[in-house]
Amino acid sequence: MKVKELRKKLREMSEEELMAKERDLREDYFKLKFQHGVGQLENTGRLNQVRKDISRVMTAKNEKKSA
Repeated sequence: MKVKELRKKLREMSEEELMAKERDLREDYFKLKFQHGVGQLENTGRLNQVRKDISRVMTAKNEKKSA
């Protein structure tokens, strides 16, 4: 999914949906870090992608709070 599409989708989500999305992404990130540590992760770029997605979700949550 492209970044602009993801941002638009995140802005349309409710705060509860954003919290659930963040929780899922953090869980995925933990699993990816574990796989990377034991040498099973093939696509290491996915770590950065998930970390940036977590930041995008957090930004969208903060925008909703300040609005």
